[in-house]
Amino acid sequence: MTNSSDDAGSERAGTETCVDCGTALASSQRYCLQCGARSGPLPAVVADRVETLKERGRRYGTDRANGKPAAPADVSAGAKGDSEKGGPWSFMPSPQVAAIAVMALLAAGVVLGSVTNPLAQGAGAASIILEMGGSGATESEPEEPAAEASGYAAETPTLGASPEVPLAAPLEAPAEPEAAPPPAQLPPELPEEEVLPEIKHVFLIMLDGHGYDEAFGKESPAPYLAKTLAGEGKLLANYYAVAQSGLANEIALLSGQGPTPQTVLNCPEYTAITPGTVSAEGQVEGDGCLYSAEAKTLPGQLAAAELSWKAYVEDIANGAAAGQPTTCRHPGLGGADPNAVSLPGDAFETWRNPFVYFASLTESPECAESDVGFDQLAPDLKKAEDTPSFSYIVPNACHDGSETPCAPEQPAGLATAEGFLEAVVPAITASPAYKEEGGLIAITFDQALQGEPEPDTSSCCATPEYPNLPAPPAPTSAEPTTSGPIKSTGGGGQVGMLLISPYLAPGTVEEDAYYNHFSFLRSVEELFGLEPLGYAAEPALTGFEPSLFDASPEESTVKAPPQASPPR
Repeated sequence: MTNSSDDAGSERAGTETCVDCGTALASSQRYCLQCGARSGPLPAVVADRVETLKERGRRYGTDRANGKPAAPADVSAGAKGDSEKGGPWSFMPSPQVAAIAVMALLAAGVVLGSVTNPLAQGAGAASIILEMGGSGATESEPEEPAAEASGYAAETPTLGASPEVPLAAPLEAPAEPEAAPPPAQLPPELPEEEVLPEIKHVFLIMLDGHGYDEAFGKESPAPYLAKTLAGEGKLLANYYAVAQSGLANEIALLSGQGPTPQTVLNCPEYTAITPGTVSAEGQVEGDGCLYSAEAKTLPGQLAAAELSWKAYVEDIANGAAAGQPTTCRHPGLGGADPNAVSLPGDAFETWRNPFVYFASLTESPECAESDVGFDQLAPDLKKAEDTPSFSYIVPNACHDGSETPCAPEQPAGLATAEGFLEAVVPAITASPAYKEEGGLIAITFDQALQGEPEPDTSSCCATPEYPNLPAPPAPTSAEPTTSGPIKSTGGGGQVGMLLISPYLAPGTVEEDAYYNHFSFLRSVEELFGLEPLGYAAEPALTGFEPSLFDASPEESTVKAPPQASPPR
């Protein structure tokens, strides 16, 4: 420590300029800020200490030069003369260089403190800029160990530090992370919507002239249909025809069109419907049998959707001997139908083939390709790609179950359909299209028995009043009352429908739902993603619900045949 009273600089109040560079100095200033020169002599204690160090260095240097160990320094001896003459201690830095070295050591401590301080590390401390004045002499900065040897400890820089060490940017505490938003509230899970199964092939077998109890009751003359096949499928008990005519019901099932006076008679003369205007409901109005090209059909929908259809009509080719076509067979426009009834050797009946009553089909080459003989069914069943999406299968007058014999001394009645069904149904269920791509077989009747003694004219399912027929008579008090959607008149009676599919629980009866031929058309259209046509689009009408299909292909097994309920 030095005593301020020993410092000569404190006694030189009159000195005003530096002796080296002439810079003006304050009365208490010891060193020149411009050139670094000291103003006035060193204090006596400091001067003695410097001379002692110089003497020790001079002796050490001399001994090292002579190859001898250095002698102990005589700290009592003065060394002023040696310092004036130079020598081994002449390497001591000038005051300017010493001042720069001290400031460099301070800067190194500041930088080291800013790097190791946790706050600076976390907040990304800005670089520290040092500005120093001097004579312009540059010296290499001492390494970090030199700072430790000099006794200066590195300190963390803080706001308000010495103006000689300004901060380039203020230090900021790390920002606290924003609180995570609460998880979004998910809507409640809705029950999975039921959908129809992926059925790609529908096979419709159309029989003739029997009601539900006659066909599926305990006394049915067709045990293969009523028991064997019923044990393999699901029986729709409340299924109804929509008109009192075979042809009118078949046309309704293909197009949603209501009957005309001529279609009710099974079209004895092949004439066009006139005037043929189309109502807002899509009904072709007038009388006749041949619907104009404006009337839409299920085959036309399938073709537009790039799906295939075929009608397999038994004995359609038997007219070749008489010069008639072997496919798409129909009478000439305006003439009488020679095949209104079966003939010897030709059990084909035109009105059993509803496809030829639409000009949109008969005027297209597609009719000749798709309205073919029954013998084409077996080859088409061999490959799934050759099997149509919709197949309409028609037995001839000898095998359709009609009560009218196809020829004199030939059997008649429902038993005649047994052999036909025994050949057709197993062939379909064994086909790749049915097993691998999803198949549905539907067996029904065009209408119930309309002859004496008790014709069945009942209907269901909001059957409309057909514009081409006279208004039905008002019911009398003697007629039995009905409940629900059943009406005693206006339709073709309760015929029932048997469905066979891997998606249906076998050996079951559906008695709660009500269907008719318009419902079946709508169901087929929904299975293939098509819009409902004609009366199939009635809002009060429903097709097959997804709940009807209550089995999977793996679960479907044959069960005991169901017992038919009595007719309504």
